[in-house]
Amino acid sequence: MAKILVIDDERAIRNTLKDILEFEGYTIDLAENGKVGLEKALATTYDLIYTDIKMPELDGLEMLQAYRQAVKESGAEEAPVVMISGHGTVETAVDALKSGAFDFIVKPLDLNRLLLTTKHAIDHKSLVQETKVLRKKINSRNQMVGESAEIEKVRSIIEKVAPTEARVLITGANGTGKEVVAHLIHENSSRAKKVMVEVNCAAIPSELIESELFGHTKGSFTSAIKDRAGKFEQADGGTLFLDEIGDMSLAAQAKVLRALQENEITRVGSDKPIKVNVRVLAATNKDLKKEIADGRFREDLYHRLNVIPIHVPALDDRKDDIPLLINHFVEQICQEQGWKTKSFSVEAMAALQQRAWPGNIRELRNVVERLIILSGDVITDQDVQLFGM
Repeated sequence: MAKILVIDDERAIRNTLKDILEFEGYTIDLAENGKVGLEKALATTYDLIYTDIKMPELDGLEMLQAYRQAVKESGAEEAPVVMISGHGTVETAVDALKSGAFDFIVKPLDLNRLLLTTKHAIDHKSLVQETKVLRKKINSRNQMVGESAEIEKVRSIIEKVAPTEARVLITGANGTGKEVVAHLIHENSSRAKKVMVEVNCAAIPSELIESELFGHTKGSFTSAIKDRAGKFEQADGGTLFLDEIGDMSLAAQAKVLRALQENEITRVGSDKPIKVNVRVLAATNKDLKKEIADGRFREDLYHRLNVIPIHVPALDDRKDDIPLLINHFVEQICQEQGWKTKSFSVEAMAALQQRAWPGNIRELRNVVERLIILSGDVITDQDVQLFGM
């Protein structure tokens, strides 16, 4: 159950809060002034802190500011702080909220308000923690792991091109990590705080791709029951990632070309142009020069996209990175599943380095996950022979 610290110089208030909140199932610690409260808040992890404002030695606002500064410097987990005052004014409430308080309640305490504030504050802390975990998971998936010359070259190009507005064409076989490259470019660009919209051109039927990219107006076709913004509009101000662009129809390619040339699109069923500010990144596993020669891809669009080419090497061309990738995947998978971290023997690592990887990094991750599930605490070369081939 959640742990709450109550700081108040009035014993009656402290004990009343303790009785109420303990009856609701919370664990309560008490402090008789701001100085003692600050010491306890920094020594123990709490889910919520209630503090009075008017107190001797260190008042509530001073305690809040000192607490938040100390937590910021240490990198510890910050608990929401709710201020309590028997002299509640609008100015006091505003000062408390400006200082970083989660909420402000006035004495005499209203039971319903107290319990509702407690629930909201603890739920808020849980959401903040979940968000941090999710961000950590996302960031771990968007890491480019490896120290080989091939991957260092890719990393160097990303560092140079990310801060610019240049379009990038990312090539490489399936499973090599083209999507990771696109995310790294976006995250290190001036558009990082804006949205990155991803479109898998191979997964959308040719008759729907134009509507998906450029949107449509109501009645433009049978199932168009209302106006709908396309991916270009959704990505306005941010980045649009066109994955598997080699599978896009010629008709859609022509419209994409116009969007890149004019910085504007037209919804299906409309003749009204809409201005868009989008950085386009594209990726493909196809040889676009061959596709051009065969009449399946527009040469003018190719040159519009291919301002900065980045080729992501196959895993078979960077086998020295396999041990690093395995250790990365072991940590990632075990953390996500809540499992004890396992290890690979030297022989198991060598066996995985020696085999071919036609499915590239995606295949390697799947094999690592399979071995973690089916093997013991230390994964051996015998395990690799049984489950990893």
